[in-house]
Amino acid sequence: MKKITLASLSILSSIFFSCEAQVKPNDIPIQEEVKNYTLETVASDIAIPWGMTWLPDGTMLVTEKSGILYQIKNGTKTEIKNIPKVYSRGQGGLLDIALHPNYAKNGWLYMTYASSEGEGEGGNTKLIRAKLLDGSLTQIESLYKATPNTTKGQHFGSRIAFDSEGYLYFSVGERGNHFENPQDIKRDGGKIYRLNDDGSIPKDNPFVGQAGAKEAIYTYGNRNPQGMAKHPTTGAIWTHEHGPQGGDEINIIKKAANYGWPVVTYGIDYDGTTISKEKEKPGIEKPIYYWLPSIAPCGMTFVTSDIYPDWKGHLLVGSLKFQYLELVKLKGNEVIGRQKIATDIGRLRNVAQGPDGYIYIAVEGKGILKIIPN
Repeated sequence: MKKITLASLSILSSIFFSCEAQVKPNDIPIQEEVKNYTLETVASDIAIPWGMTWLPDGTMLVTEKSGILYQIKNGTKTEIKNIPKVYSRGQGGLLDIALHPNYAKNGWLYMTYASSEGEGEGGNTKLIRAKLLDGSLTQIESLYKATPNTTKGQHFGSRIAFDSEGYLYFSVGERGNHFENPQDIKRDGGKIYRLNDDGSIPKDNPFVGQAGAKEAIYTYGNRNPQGMAKHPTTGAIWTHEHGPQGGDEINIIKKAANYGWPVVTYGIDYDGTTISKEKEKPGIEKPIYYWLPSIAPCGMTFVTSDIYPDWKGHLLVGSLKFQYLELVKLKGNEVIGRQKIATDIGRLRNVAQGPDGYIYIAVEGKGILKIIPN
């Protein structure tokens, strides 16, 4: 058996205390929940529910990471057929789903997933659109495939949102290659992308015409954005993304903005070492809020429903790490309060407001739950 030296003990001790000592100065304390609601199970036995949306008739569509698309109607859960082959590894699999803003007329739905298509071993994030007919996907069109493939299992992203002008935004994480991908606009990964609804590149995208640039890129320096939503009043696209150990962020997406990863970060590496000493830097977009320690945010939605008068106008964010839903209280673009909801519910993968005005949460190992005020 090897002897543990004083030097090694000192290193272990410094790592332990650096991990434990992540404290954000003058942070907004999170309030304990006020349980004035009940939870109703809408769909059970879904291992890792990821994306969810609703058809015009109220039918819910839910993606499950392993590669299943569920249709939930009148309490019955069925599997949609003809789902593309999914590269299921680590954090990769079948990810987000969203309807075209004019779905009632054109029938297009959009999905992101990890795909092994293309050269190289492994996979990377892909965006498609398709139509749903008789319980099966049809007219599947490939809109974007990030490259290169890699067997790394982390940081695929990915969320989808449409803005008020009909442009489509989606996120791809940096795929575990943070020293190369996020800051290089000639490489995919660690980016928010912006496309026309047919997958073509808008002429006013910020890097159109730059030699070698991925012209679909709208922002860069992102780490692993797993939350995205359009602000109901301003129309701005908001995202949140995972930091390393500490430094999860809420950002408002701005054209050509650099969000800093890994040049600027509020977090440290998982072994306690420093990634960057910089927390702010000229030319780097600052988050409107960051979590320290990390909550591991996943899924987000703005509350516009009168069903929840105390939540209306604020933001809901799921926490994988602490297993609750967080109400992020806003005053304009400023975070002024935080409160726990659904404490200890489980790893909360997504949250969305349905067309009926109710809030729905996707919880790993459980399924879809509806929050009903008392």
